[in-house]
Amino acid sequence: MKKIGLLLISCAFALLSGCAVQPYDYTAFNAAKPRSILIIPPTSESTDVNSTYTFLSTISKPLAEQGYYVFPVAVVDTFMKENGLPTPDEMNSIPLEKIRDVTGADAVMYVNINQWGQKFQLISSVTIIDSDVRLVDTSTGTLLWQTKIQAQQGSSDGGGGLAGAIVGAIAEQIASSIVDKTYGLSAQSNLVAINNQSRGLPKGPYNKTK
Repeated sequence: MKKIGLLLISCAFALLSGCAVQPYDYTAFNAAKPRSILIIPPTSESTDVNSTYTFLSTISKPLAEQGYYVFPVAVVDTFMKENGLPTPDEMNSIPLEKIRDVTGADAVMYVNINQWGQKFQLISSVTIIDSDVRLVDTSTGTLLWQTKIQAQQGSSDGGGGLAGAIVGAIAEQIASSIVDKTYGLSAQSNLVAINNQSRGLPKGPYNKTK
């Protein structure tokens, strides 16, 4: 089922980009050759208060597996808060030269969350995530890579007609109040976006599978 889920998300990326997916232009990225990435806590337009830190908790692993040193996101978040930047909006306003001077990071990843969370209807529900991601060189401010991460996962009644669908929807809402489905969907979609063969993030210097 996990492989099927990843395939569906991959198809969604292809559809969003059009039938013929154009390879990304990596000229700026290849010139900069970043080795380390610092992720700024995402800004969010969603009403889901957990969106920023759910995304943040699912992005480090695929980046590290792709071969980059990723600054520990919890340490970065705490450090910024302790230095007078309590919100993601304020954190995203830090000048690049300041980030490089203090941390030595080669690149900064900026994320804006457009939509996030679970939407319930009468007999169905859908989990949606929609984010814009940019990787920027801390030395020059050059955009090195960007992508849109979009995915959604719907529920189904599993048979039983209308009555079964209504019962299933009630059970779905109860279960979803306990288990946050955005975490798993975010983890899968981040993995797919970073590993996308034509528009993903190139393998970094610490990738052992080259």
